[in-house]
Amino acid sequence: MSAARDDIIARIRASNGRVGPVDAETAAKIRERLLRPGANLIPERAKGDSAALADRFVEMAEAALASVTRLARLDGVPGAVVEYLRRESLPPALVMAPDEWLDSIPWSDQPELSIRRGRAEPSDRVSLTSAFAGIAETGTLMVHSGPSTPNTLYFLPETHIVVLPGGRVVGAYEDAWARLRAHLREADAALPRAVTLITGPSRTGDIEKTIQIGVHGPRRLHIIVTGGEETRDPA
Repeated sequence: MSAARDDIIARIRASNGRVGPVDAETAAKIRERLLRPGANLIPERAKGDSAALADRFVEMAEAALASVTRLARLDGVPGAVVEYLRRESLPPALVMAPDEWLDSIPWSDQPELSIRRGRAEPSDRVSLTSAFAGIAETGTLMVHSGPSTPNTLYFLPETHIVVLPGGRVVGAYEDAWARLRAHLREADAALPRAVTLITGPSRTGDIEKTIQIGVHGPRRLHIIVTGGEETRDPA
């Protein structure tokens, strides 16, 4: 594998007119460019004020077959979750990310809702997480792995519920990545092991070119967009 790797790298260097490793000055320029990437062409639908971007996010998420509930206040989330589970004929039980921000929601207002905090197991039917960002351009959620956001919550249960403060909605993909880089610099943290972009429920067209829902992940994605009064990012 080492010889093959060296051969691939040598071919890439040759195509760029190089015969060996870059010098210190060039390496510094590359690092600077990676830290401060330039913006690409941003589509008009990814532009606007915060209210317009929130509206566009909801529009695009629903077009991607996600369901959306909009709330003015965060304290309405427990009731909205119970209502959604009832509507989908699901039991009032879920596994929730061990995220301090989610713990600030008054879950005790719905005592019939059973909540377990931690990673998802194969037997879990519903998971609940926050999202690092919502991307208005395509109605996409940006999530990442970490101690407070186990990656299994995004893939194992057949139903995934996401609580998204309106203040985390950005316009374009570039905005979401810039937000993540800024958060990592502020926290003096490394890039998460996994950053995932979720657009609607899981689907594939690999089987006889027929769209199948829920093959590689949740068959239902429900997003609760709140008024944005709380925007602290997950750790």
